[in-house]
Amino acid sequence: MSPRKLRPRKSQPNYAALAGYEDEAGPSKQIIESENSESDFAPEGKAEAEEEGDDEEMSEEDAEGEDLEDNFEEEVVVKPRKRASTAKAVSKGKAKTTPTPKAMLAPGAGLPRTSRRQMYMLPTPSIHHRHRATPLFARPGLVERVTARPSLFDTTQTALTNAFTHSARITDRVNKSWGYNVGPGPLWQIAEDRRWFKEAAENAGTEAERRPRVYAGVRVKSGWKILDKNEGALHLPTANETTEDGSFKPPPPVPCHFGPVNAQMRREMHMFDTFAMSEYLPESKAYVFNAGAPVWALDWCPIHVDDRSKRGFKKYLAVAPFPNSSHSPEIGVKVQRPSNSCIQIWSLSAKGEDRDAGQMKCEMVLCLNNGPAVDLKWCPLPSHDEFDFESSPRKLGLLSGTFEDGSFCVYAVPEPQDMAEEPSGEPVLVKLPDPILRIEMAETSCWTFDWANSERVAIGTTNGVIAVYDVAKALHSFTDPDATTVTNLRPSHYMTVHQAAIRALAWIQAPSYSSSGEVLLNDDPTVIASGGYDGVECLLDLRDGRGAIMNRTRDVINTLTFSPYAAGPITMDHENTVKAYAASPSMLGRGHTLLEPLGPVWSIDASDHHPQLAVAAADGTCSTTNMLRSPRRGGSVPFFVHVIYQMDYSRKEKEYRMLDRFLPQEVPDGRSVPNPAKKAGQQNSTGAWSREVGVHRVVWNSGNGLGSSSLLASCTASGLCRVDVLWGRWLRDKTPYTSVECIRMDDDAMEVDSGLSDASSASS
Repeated sequence: MSPRKLRPRKSQPNYAALAGYEDEAGPSKQIIESENSESDFAPEGKAEAEEEGDDEEMSEEDAEGEDLEDNFEEEVVVKPRKRASTAKAVSKGKAKTTPTPKAMLAPGAGLPRTSRRQMYMLPTPSIHHRHRATPLFARPGLVERVTARPSLFDTTQTALTNAFTHSARITDRVNKSWGYNVGPGPLWQIAEDRRWFKEAAENAGTEAERRPRVYAGVRVKSGWKILDKNEGALHLPTANETTEDGSFKPPPPVPCHFGPVNAQMRREMHMFDTFAMSEYLPESKAYVFNAGAPVWALDWCPIHVDDRSKRGFKKYLAVAPFPNSSHSPEIGVKVQRPSNSCIQIWSLSAKGEDRDAGQMKCEMVLCLNNGPAVDLKWCPLPSHDEFDFESSPRKLGLLSGTFEDGSFCVYAVPEPQDMAEEPSGEPVLVKLPDPILRIEMAETSCWTFDWANSERVAIGTTNGVIAVYDVAKALHSFTDPDATTVTNLRPSHYMTVHQAAIRALAWIQAPSYSSSGEVLLNDDPTVIASGGYDGVECLLDLRDGRGAIMNRTRDVINTLTFSPYAAGPITMDHENTVKAYAASPSMLGRGHTLLEPLGPVWSIDASDHHPQLAVAAADGTCSTTNMLRSPRRGGSVPFFVHVIYQMDYSRKEKEYRMLDRFLPQEVPDGRSVPNPAKKAGQQNSTGAWSREVGVHRVVWNSGNGLGSSSLLASCTASGLCRVDVLWGRWLRDKTPYTSVECIRMDDDAMEVDSGLSDASSASS
């Protein structure tokens, strides 16, 4: 029996030849190793080499912002890092040779990657794509900008300026300038309305042309009734226990501590109580009020620009509380009608002659029988009657929502001023009849929704289906107050996208293009971003009829929004990470992390007028951050996360406290700044909080003009809600490009000697 023949031994690959060394061969020679193999077991000593290699790859991108950053003096001296030595091949009898950069970066078979950046198979027209938002379409004409610091309760002074997409240079300048905002809110100097509506006039420059009044002929449905306190108490929030006769008690007051952390004062907040935070913090411009129970839905009512002065620049906020503090909706389980609930209409108005001081007041409570609202949104365009309209009651607007009875409803909300006022100053209780439009599906429940414009609505259901409805014809037909509710509306699209309930949904607010490349500004948007309980985030193009997976996580996707400034959807990734994804075809699916709260994120919201992102988290924090941060690592502009306030709860004392005056938190770049906690194997937090401290929803005021774009409303699990007035500021109070006129290039403004260069603007 002959011995078994062994498999012939193959020679090892010639790494020197693959790397471009023709004179070196053989496995015994020194092997050129990759600077970063992306192995979890790589020694930590190579961290500097990995960071340096990534910096070299992005050198051209960093150079793009070099001239702008030279405008500001560096206050912190950073010691230069020691450059990692490059492996060199040594030839016998010959001097040492250094490989060329092309040889080092040339890909070869069998060689690991030399960069930490992901390798995509998508077209890359520019290397500056990493943090530069690419506009989804070019808007013709001019837009408005604010010329003087706006007041909440006065006319905003504006002027026409070049739009963000007027030219590539202006796009680049405005994007870079937004990166120098280090405040918690927007910069009023360069705020701009970037929302697109097909209803807007051609080449619309003013707000009245971009956001016209809609549904002027729709009337308030007849049959409404003003209730007394005993009748209205059945719809208002209650306590968890009942009285001896079986009736529910009113909700108990919420004990909460306000003021500086070392000198807080206890205050009991009854339902409908409100106060200004300036009573405890003189510099604060926030307002706190109590809705009576946990709030999961709220939204600002849009007011047309021509009617604001007639109304005294009053702002309206719709707030939908739960029946009590222990209420928890069950997904897909429909409650039987009638199920009593309410929606509160709060107002923010001027206090006396001071145009900057305001006051909150609950003016009206809408008593409904659909069950508590799960989601709530006004029609995005002004749908109220003119202030001088003779008919009564006038219409404040069209308010839509999804409710626990599984329905999607649209209500014509009456004007609070046309209702009889209570002598005691308490809100008037108005019992509304059936809505003017109700959509129900026998096989599922409506869970979330979003308006594309004033005519099209997308609804996410609890069985993973997205249904799209064109509601314009049905709403326009409701011109008779005695007409019956429209219930027979059929969807234009009905597609299964997720394998579980859809928790978040938002339209990609961008027009489509014709085959010749023309922008179809008069058509509806066609792309929807959605996230569900299956951990999948999808992009659905109605023209294709199927969803494309954008990202997949192991968490529930609680929230999703679209930002016209980030030019794509913003949603969640694993480990509570808030991430922005690009929707432009050249960078589809690519994204970057914005911030990582310490707890699960309940809600995020982006404004139509600025790039400040608001985040509500389960750890009790309400925070904001700038989405248009500078792409340059190690630059002079810090990347801040501003904690507006944080809720805390004492399980022993059963009391809350609201903490303010947080210093901005700088988020380090994970590529260049090591995390000591991760290195030591420690955790930043426990990851467990009382459910009472959660901030459930945040929403910017986008429907009341540039002057009100700083208003941020938020609601919590305690029932306490808050409205903050947030403005930003330039780094070191110095305007980039020397002036806003130079940023916008108004009147062909010539550049002054500021050391700025736009050589790379076209590629950004």
